[in-house]
Amino acid sequence: MKRILIGLIVAAALAAGGWFGFNLYVQHRATSEVEAAFERLRAGGGKASHGKITFELATRTLTIEDIAIIPAGQPQAQVKIAGIKGTGVRLIDDASFSADSIDIGGFEVALDQVGAAKLKASYKIPQLTLRDYAGPLRGGNPPAGGTLFDIYRYVLEQYASITASSVAAPTLTMTFDASGSAAGSGEITYSGLAIQNLKRGKLEAMKADRAVFTIAVPQTGKPDKLTGDLSNIIVNDFDTTAIAAALAPLKAGDDSYHRIYRQISAGRYVLKSSQGMRMEIDGISFEDIAVQPSKFRPAEIVALLPTDRSVVATAAQSREMMEKLAEYYEGLRIGRIEIGKASMGLPQGTVSIKAVRYQDGEFAIEGVDAPSPKGPFKMERFALKSFSAANLMRWAAGMSRHGQPPPPEEMLGLFRVLEGAEIKGVAAPHNTARQPITVDTIRLNWGQLVGSIPSKANLFVKMVTPTDPANPALQPLIVAGVDKLAIDLDLGAAWTESSGAFALAPATLDLGNLARAQLSVALAKVPRDLFTTMDPSEAMGQLAQVETGAIELSLRDRGVVDLVVAQFARMQNVSRDAARSAIVAMIRAQGEKVAASNLDAKVAVDALAGFVETSGQTLSIRLTPLGNLPVLQLMDVLDQEPIIALAQFRIEASTGL
Repeated sequence: MKRILIGLIVAAALAAGGWFGFNLYVQHRATSEVEAAFERLRAGGGKASHGKITFELATRTLTIEDIAIIPAGQPQAQVKIAGIKGTGVRLIDDASFSADSIDIGGFEVALDQVGAAKLKASYKIPQLTLRDYAGPLRGGNPPAGGTLFDIYRYVLEQYASITASSVAAPTLTMTFDASGSAAGSGEITYSGLAIQNLKRGKLEAMKADRAVFTIAVPQTGKPDKLTGDLSNIIVNDFDTTAIAAALAPLKAGDDSYHRIYRQISAGRYVLKSSQGMRMEIDGISFEDIAVQPSKFRPAEIVALLPTDRSVVATAAQSREMMEKLAEYYEGLRIGRIEIGKASMGLPQGTVSIKAVRYQDGEFAIEGVDAPSPKGPFKMERFALKSFSAANLMRWAAGMSRHGQPPPPEEMLGLFRVLEGAEIKGVAAPHNTARQPITVDTIRLNWGQLVGSIPSKANLFVKMVTPTDPANPALQPLIVAGVDKLAIDLDLGAAWTESSGAFALAPATLDLGNLARAQLSVALAKVPRDLFTTMDPSEAMGQLAQVETGAIELSLRDRGVVDLVVAQFARMQNVSRDAARSAIVAMIRAQGEKVAASNLDAKVAVDALAGFVETSGQTLSIRLTPLGNLPVLQLMDVLDQEPIIALAQFRIEASTGL
């Protein structure tokens, strides 16, 4: 029994010795692995140091203290970590390891004199916790002598090699100083940061409870300071590999789109300026953001920014910048943007907007309410159709090519920027009248560009405008008691290339309780080159081929005849019946002169006289060319002898209630 007891004691002692020996061996190996990683950094020309390293075998906890790293070739970059503690650390294979959790304390990154703007920046995270981590034992080599974008791409590439079920940081503070450029200097602090399911550079979800920032904006005169507060920031499906691809030089030929974000949203946003401006937004949302690496090249944009803000860019430099911006915007695709209710406090009052939306190329502003010196301005909706920021930049770049007014073809290039616009529900104060101008709808669309000119267009206007008392031409309306004009206009024009036909039909103008007019005009043999030729002499040559088609006019009297009669009666100091009879007599007398050279015109004269004799009628006139009638020939005759011009047409006219 005694021998057995002694044997057990000896066995226990040997086991204990073996345990401690194994623990020391494991700690030595862990220390060696860490030291080897630091030695690789030093061997590459960088600086790397650390404090105490411990490893507890029972919990497989690795602790490294006081880490300081300056990457090789990057004297402007410094990394400091107060301590790293990994629990449940295990080797997966010779190149990777896993940990149940990793706690990082006192993490700081400092960048100094980066890029042309000599940017200084720092990132501070007091505490960072990663759960269910897996990643490489050795990180890649940092870029030597790289720009800020190179460093950013390197960091993103490291994300592509790790996984974690969650990442959390109570706060992250970023400070930057780019006072040598227009960016200024400032500080941004995020709180309540959390990431879910980080896997090979893709994040399922990321959030921040709040972001607070302060930015000092350099400018001439009184400097400005911006402060902002943004809450409840949420990012869904973030792909860091897509951003890394856009920043990689080897991806410059990649024309495919890579989605970066499925959705970004934020809650209430408040922005204040030290000069008195205040803006509030209820919420912001972006969906389906993607980039095309061959065109989305932010480093190239930054490289073109002037390092000295006092130096004015030349026209060539400005044009190059706009052309690069055009390519940049072309390489950025956003499926949908929505900005909730917004308000902005200005010295003259508060401007409020119900919503700003962008989707499928349509940019819209809704529910505008703004003050003005003459009274409030309200607008239900303003929209741009098929808007292209890239085409706008290219158009602006072309406009800046000249030191004098640009040629017409470049001015017309604006038609390529968008395909239409719409305004609805406007109430705006009039300059002189007491009543406001009200717009139900103004809509202008165009398309089928030939060169820079649309070959198809439509204008629709439905509005009411007060009769301007300061306009002498409108005095008869004011005297007659017409204090406003209701205008309904529908104008459509289209050219058909296969037939060369051009039609203006129907052009409708409805003046409310005065009159309603419709006009149709047809042209034939309109050549394609007429839309592309900007030289006046060449344009006249192309216009010489165009022939006049049928012309139709319809005029519905809703009170305009009585208005003209009443005005004539006042001027002649006679009764309205006498005035009407006098006007009819003048029409018939003039008609006799016209009919002397064109018997066909008598039909139109009789119809016009009948139109004035009885109120509330509709006058219809149709002019049909008697043969091939070139437009230039018709215009020349109209300018010299209008009566002879009418002889070129068969005239049909009628009146009816």
